[in-house]
Amino acid sequence: METNEITNLSLTFIIVFVIIPVSLSYWFSLGLSKSILWASFRGVIQLILIGYVLTFLFSIPDWQGITLWVSVMVIIASINAAKRGGNISNVWVVVFITIAITEVFVLALWLGFGYIAFTPEKVIPISGMVIGNSMIAIGLALERLQNEFKEERGRVLAALSLGATPKQSSSRIIRATLKAALIPNIDGLKTIGLVQLPGMMTGLILGGVSPLDAVKFQIIISLSIFVSVAVCAMLVTLILYKNYFNDKMQLIELQS
Repeated sequence: METNEITNLSLTFIIVFVIIPVSLSYWFSLGLSKSILWASFRGVIQLILIGYVLTFLFSIPDWQGITLWVSVMVIIASINAAKRGGNISNVWVVVFITIAITEVFVLALWLGFGYIAFTPEKVIPISGMVIGNSMIAIGLALERLQNEFKEERGRVLAALSLGATPKQSSSRIIRATLKAALIPNIDGLKTIGLVQLPGMMTGLILGGVSPLDAVKFQIIISLSIFVSVAVCAMLVTLILYKNYFNDKMQLIELQS
């Protein structure tokens, strides 16, 4: 399949697309012009750097490149997601272990069923999708968990005073937290292929793969991501809600 070459000069003209939101922000006095420019500049630099990094990773032995970069992705994702947990004790450790175990499990399934080969070109991009979406779901769960405990503090205290256990008094909070973390992915699955063509499928089609074969790969990716997101959000929520209670089953207040 022939593709048009993108020259460095033609790439610079993409700045036109950035000028549009900057201009709108200035026109409506949103105060986002600097943020838009900085985010755009940072995103471009990060992508250029990752291009060189991936080129290097693809040139070294497979297991070294995969282990190195997947570890980096898990660590960075854990740090970013854990920030939403405020002062919950051991939040980073729990998030890191959860994402790492989920990634290993999903990767083992892909390799075990022969969906992909154990090469950096295959493992790293797909792992990035799983880890990135898991990070977002965990971040949503942690943020919602904090907000729910603040808003439902009176209800939880009342339930505890009537003899309820921490798990019983927090059941409503846990359900609300998990729904908030999972609904975006559930909605995404409902409209996949109808509202938008997913990135993996689009990339494969642009690369010359037949639409039906691209769909098969997309099904694997989409369901893998959904399972990873669900497992990560559930594990983190079910483990960390207990940190809002002390050893005497009393509710404590954590500062965000």
